Order: sequence, then structure tokens, then C-alpha cells
Amino acid sequence: MTEEQPDRKRSGFKDKTRVGEARERLLDAVTSHDRTEEVRLAAADDRVLVEEVVAARNVPHYPRAAMDGYAVRAEDTFGASDRSPEVLRSTGAADDADEVPTKGAVRVHTGSELPEGADAVVMIEQVDEFGSEVEIFDAVAEGENVAPVGEDVESGQHLYAPGHRLRPSDLGLLKSVGVESVAVRERPTVGVIPTGEELVQSDPGPGEVVETNGLTVSQYVERWGGQAIYRDVVTDDPDALRAAIQRDLTKDVVVTTGGSSVGERDLLPEVLSDLGEILFHGVALKPGHPVAVGVVEETPIIALPGYPVACIVNAVQFLRPALKAVGGLPCRSFPTTAARLDRKIRSEPGIRTFARVQLDEGGETGETTATPTRASGSGVLSSVALADGWVEVPEGREGIPAGETVAVQDWEWSA
Repeated sequence: MTEEQPDRKRSGFKDKTRVGEARERLLDAVTSHDRTEEVRLAAADDRVLVEEVVAARNVPHYPRAAMDGYAVRAEDTFGASDRSPEVLRSTGAADDADEVPTKGAVRVHTGSELPEGADAVVMIEQVDEFGSEVEIFDAVAEGENVAPVGEDVESGQHLYAPGHRLRPSDLGLLKSVGVESVAVRERPTVGVIPTGEELVQSDPGPGEVVETNGLTVSQYVERWGGQAIYRDVVTDDPDALRAAIQRDLTKDVVVTTGGSSVGERDLLPEVLSDLGEILFHGVALKPGHPVAVGVVEETPIIALPGYPVACIVNAVQFLRPALKAVGGLPCRSFPTTAARLDRKIRSEPGIRTFARVQLDEGGETGETTATPTRASGSGVLSSVALADGWVEVPEGREGIPAGETVAVQDWEWSA
């Protein structure tokens, strides 16, 4: 144990690192991994490409009808109008006719291959059928209502560069051009270690608490593009905690929940200090200032507080950007909703506060309002689960008065 640690246990946090500085220290210690893998398209959503992708074939790869109607030679329709329709001979449907003869017409559906000789399609709305003949009421130009070869994508066309984050629409396009699998970054691995001798997985007795933080954090890891390894609960014992952390040093990030403050059973800062280096312990953030971050054998260790709300706030502020950095993903800002605050938010100067709010978009005036949740404690999990977002109050403000328009962050947004 370092000399600094007993002092903190006696007097609490004398100094707290500001959120921005703490995040910078963490990200300076994070290295983007260079592991790659080949995955099938069905498993490639939200993955990051490591190679350029080029179209292997044209889309469409044949000239096709863009409308239901009749495939014709455009010159055979010149002069057609409502008053003076052109009469062409129907030679059946595209499935039965390989060619459109002069003064002929072949029935086609949207997507049908254009028969030989045809260079346009007359929409079905502009045609009357009379047995083996059709009347054309609208002249068409060459190429009209026809999708030419490569109209969508041309063979050899550059589609995506390395670093592109794949979306469902991208996967559809890749399949259409003949790509079956892609080279992507491996998902960052995160060892999630819940700690605390009072924790149980179900049926708590007196003095016991159901473990929720590890489950919650593991799901956030998956949502943020990582691969979580959700470990069994580790009791408040230095040797057990040390062994659990050392076991997961093969992971890109290790995150623990609980035991990060300055109480007698808050042993993780001491363990981290013994194993490696502590980058910061205690952040000017509410709820959840007793967060600690260290580095052990080049692996970042994020020790989140045990209170559920504090755990979530710190996971969003520190684990999320670290995970994005390891995986080579941008850490995008959360979308926000502008709302009028209907009750004051209190905060301390010098502390960045995250106030949970509920939104009401159906008021009498049609104005969106934000109501701070009544439960403000960092242990009240329902105050987060039932909130619509939170308002971030910067360090330089002493609260926000009722009536002010605020930006409500949708921190549950998955990107």
C-alpha cells in the first residue's frame, strides 16, 4: 500500500480530477489494437473495415425494365399519342420471348431482363391490349424506363475505404456486388469483474444485494462495439482481486465494479497501485466521483463505483471512449433533445453534474419539458432506468434554473 492510500481512507478525496483531464489521461494510456478477422456479411453490422472494398460485378448486371409495361424499340413508338396511338404486335411475355421484333412489344415486369432488340419500356398505364395487338399512347425515348448495366454500381467501383463502419444498408450493397465476407477489426475484449462480498446473483438474504452492475456494464460493452467477458463476483479480498485482474490482463480493457472508494472494504485502488500505476482516483463528477483508473502491464483498468447510477455514469464517461479508442471507432456525441426545464437542477461549482430527467412532449403548449427525477441518489437504479436522458451541468455553473432550455442527452444511444 502506498503512503497516499491511508491518507485518503482517513480523510476522503481532498482533490478530484476534472472529467476532461481524467478522460485525457485515460485515453493517453489506451492503444488501438491491430487485430483483424474475416467475417461473413451477416455478422458484419457495425464492424470497422480494414481493407478497401471494390465492387466485383455490375449492378444490375443486365439491362432491366424499370417499370411494368412493354419492352419496345423506341423508334417504333415515335408519334404515339392519346389521339393517335401506335399499334404494335404483342409477342408474349419476357419469359417466353428472347427478342423484340420491329413493330413488336414484349410484356415485362419491373426487374425483367430486357429482350434483345428492345431499348425502352412503355409503362403499362400507357398501353391498351387487344388480343395479339397493343396500342401505345405515349412515345418513349431510347433508354426510357430502362435500368442499364451498372446503373447502380459498376464493376471495379470503389465502395468503402478502411475505417468505414458498416451499416445494414452497406451489407445489402456489398451482397449485391458479390462480396460474401469482409476483413474487419476484431471487437475489443473487456473483462468485466463485479466485486463485493455482499453480492449474489439471485434471492438475496439480509445484508445481500443482487449483482446488477456487472450485467449492465457487460451489455453496454456489447452495445458500444466490444466483447464482454462477464466474470463471477469476486469478494473483497486483496489476493482475490489481484488474481482476478491479472487473469484478465490479456483483454484490451479490464473494468471492475464496486470497491473503488476510500472505505475499509474499498481495496481496488490499493490493488491497482501494487500491480501497476494509478492514473487518477476521484473525479469531480456527480453522481459517482469515486472512480479510479490505472494501468497494469499496459492494460487499462477502470474501477467503477458500486452504486448503480454512479457506475453507469462513469461507464459512459470513461469506459465508452476507451473502448471506442481501442476498437478504432469514433466516440460520437450523444443526440440531444431541447427541452424547457420545469424544475431547478442543483449542482456544486467545480463539479460536473449529470441530472436524470424525464421528458414530456405532450404538454398543453406542445412544448417539450424536462422534469428532474425525484430520486437523485447514486444508488437508485430506477432513476436511470426510468429516465429519458440526462442534463450535463458543466463545472462552471451552480445549477440550472427552472424555465431554461436544456439539452437532454440520450446516453442510451447505441452508436
